[in-house]
Amino acid sequence: MNVRSILVAATLAAGAAGAATSGAHAIAPLPATGDYVDASAWLQTDDDVNAWYDIVFGLRDGFDDICGDTFCEGEYSNIESLRFRCSVDAGSGVLGECVWVFAASNEEVHPARGRILVDARSWRCRLPLAAGTTMDELLAALADDPLYAPLPRGAVTIYDGLGDCL
Repeated sequence: MNVRSILVAATLAAGAAGAATSGAHAIAPLPATGDYVDASAWLQTDDDVNAWYDIVFGLRDGFDDICGDTFCEGEYSNIESLRFRCSVDAGSGVLGECVWVFAASNEEVHPARGRILVDARSWRCRLPLAAGTTMDELLAALADDPLYAPLPRGAVTIYDGLGDCL
């Protein structure tokens, strides 16, 4: 069993435990209840789980493809995608926030002492989501090209948001 299959199985098990109380999320969003969970815990169908992990892995792959020609030039040439996460209101499916976390470092050799000097940095990039955006809308909008697809209820892309962050 590969890592993705394990993640999918674990997410489905977690979602099944809450499915009886959270209801179907295909209905129009209800007002936020203030009970936020991680997106992977909110997903309730195999299709949603697969769509979510396709987005997560697609973002990482997309960033890796463009890093050297865009964000990874200059002082921090080794920027790595660490994690993409979203919070979802458990009752309504409305997104609270999505962040994409990155890290990088710059190392230099101290010529007199032979020590490696490390300047480490991390970035917490918030997605420019429109208020009231639901998880279902995000899954549908980012299905084909997560890095460059317009976010729901607007024209801005995740790539556009990275320019303001990295």
